[in-house]
Amino acid sequence: MTDAAIKNTKSENGKPEILLQAENLSKEFDTGKKDSKIHAVSNVDLEIRRGETLALVGESGCGKSTLGRTLIKMLPATGGRVLFHGEDITAMSEKEFRPLRRKMQMIFQDPYASLDPRMTVRNIIAEPLVTYHVCANKKETTARVLELMQAVGVPTEFLDRYPHQFSGGQRQRIGIARAIALNPELIVCDEPVSALDVSVQSQVLNLLKDLQQQYSLTYLFIGHDLSVINFIADRVCVMFLGSVCEIASKEDIYAKPMHPYTSFLLDAIPQADPHLRNEHRQVLTGEVPSPVHLPEGCFFHTRCPYATDRCRKERPALRVVKGRQVACHRAEELEL
Repeated sequence: MTDAAIKNTKSENGKPEILLQAENLSKEFDTGKKDSKIHAVSNVDLEIRRGETLALVGESGCGKSTLGRTLIKMLPATGGRVLFHGEDITAMSEKEFRPLRRKMQMIFQDPYASLDPRMTVRNIIAEPLVTYHVCANKKETTARVLELMQAVGVPTEFLDRYPHQFSGGQRQRIGIARAIALNPELIVCDEPVSALDVSVQSQVLNLLKDLQQQYSLTYLFIGHDLSVINFIADRVCVMFLGSVCEIASKEDIYAKPMHPYTSFLLDAIPQADPHLRNEHRQVLTGEVPSPVHLPEGCFFHTRCPYATDRCRKERPALRVVKGRQVACHRAEELEL
């Protein structure tokens, strides 16, 4: 985010404006068995600042996508609340929330599965415009669709083609065009480049950055490729087993992680130099706890080499330590 962009997103007190805030947010799923639930998201606190890209990272199955969907009310929260512009959207009925829905959109991981194969590009991009009665007539709708296609780099002569007639990168561009059609404020990007060839990933990432500047967008970017996260993010939120381990600026996370799990994730980044691949690399051991039967204390203690009796009994709170948020008892030593 540029200095100019940061300046434009500050509130009256000079601090970055908070667009969306989660407080003690939880999401559970029934397993079909009595008194048995999957704890997908557990007591998450986080803030998304206007104009930034906050990245959610962690292992597959850690609850990143579930959290993203719960934050924008695509999934109902089980506990806690989400504030958008200071309004509690978790307490809103669908009718009350409808005007805010257009301000929150999503870009999905699989660009083919997220597009209706029976609809043309024209109709796919026009659908949100028609649903919210944005344009006065068909001519105006088509003009807006063509404008969006140009914005994302899809040739306008392909207006009446179907999804199967496009490459993966082009399909994702169509999904992006649909996401920005209503001029949203927040877009949840759910691993939007993980299904694309590496050569196409950089093009889509650059497009997302350009659109962020052009349309004043805020991104929640979900991913597991830390090289992609390093390119796109302003701040990084690290998750493990549905809970937040650490939230900090990208520079702080990559230079000096405080949570042991963050360190392990960074050590897992492949090294280009073959002589460095096996040097100073930590390998996680131990079992990943079940999200149905969460362990007592810190969720990470079963895999953490630094775990103490306190870690096994007491769950660490997410606290501010040296300008970042960390949920680790060891971080208290750095606070002193």
